[in-house]
Amino acid sequence: MTLSAVILAGGRGSRMGGIVKPMLEIDGETLLMRTMDAVRDIGAVEIVVAGPRLGTKRGVKWVQEDPPFGGPVAGVAAALPLVSAAWVLVLPADLVSPDVAVRALTRATRGRDGLCLVDHDERAQWLTGLYRADTLRARLKAFPDGVRGLSARRFLEGFDIDLVSAGADAAADVDTWEHLREARRRTGARTETAMADSSARSLPPEALDAWATALRERFGLADDDLPIALILDLARDVATSVARPAAPFSAYAAGLVAGRAGGTPEQVREAVAEISRLAAEWETR
Repeated sequence: MTLSAVILAGGRGSRMGGIVKPMLEIDGETLLMRTMDAVRDIGAVEIVVAGPRLGTKRGVKWVQEDPPFGGPVAGVAAALPLVSAAWVLVLPADLVSPDVAVRALTRATRGRDGLCLVDHDERAQWLTGLYRADTLRARLKAFPDGVRGLSARRFLEGFDIDLVSAGADAAADVDTWEHLREARRRTGARTETAMADSSARSLPPEALDAWATALRERFGLADDDLPIALILDLARDVATSVARPAAPFSAYAAGLVAGRAGGTPEQVREAVAEISRLAAEWETR
């Protein structure tokens, strides 16, 4: 069977403090690379990654939903014009065992429109599936105003899609730091991790709000003076487009520039936007 693969890598990683989840490592290889390897192993004719370019040069096509962070269905919609095969394998970039998921999907009997995995609770994992490309394209026409924020369940409802149960490992993903630690334990992973992972483990995501509160109280800052999401987004943009060590340095620069301009929340946002723009341009050099 000839198929293409769409890997969804455009999430914010908000449950893990804004980390770039596809770049987290298990046994020395990023989640994204593990997923790419899994689809290459079954002979996908092309791989399209929907999300910010993450610096890999392994012969894949990249596409970004417009506007960014429009949700996984928006990522699928952006990727479909680059898909040439009749069937498309849709996978999130944070699967623990993408090889297990891919084997289960490609060996199972398909419904007329496709199939998807179920998790250990028998819940459909619509974003881990194998679908007829024309079915997805036809469905997009039902949403003339776009699919930003649309759930995968709603997008695929009404189609002939079989459910595949392949054990807990097939559908397991990394949504929390505990998930990552458990995945590394089960796979016998080595201890080296990305810089962002190490820093996040020294300050768990659940403690981030408490730390921000402590900083505000200590220095008399208002909520708008310390915009967590904005800072994390800046760090992600710079880490993926320039280099990881440039992320904290750039956050400091944003604060310095905004402070010299007056230090209002709007001036902070302007400084962050300008540095993010510069990072996007830097990636193309």
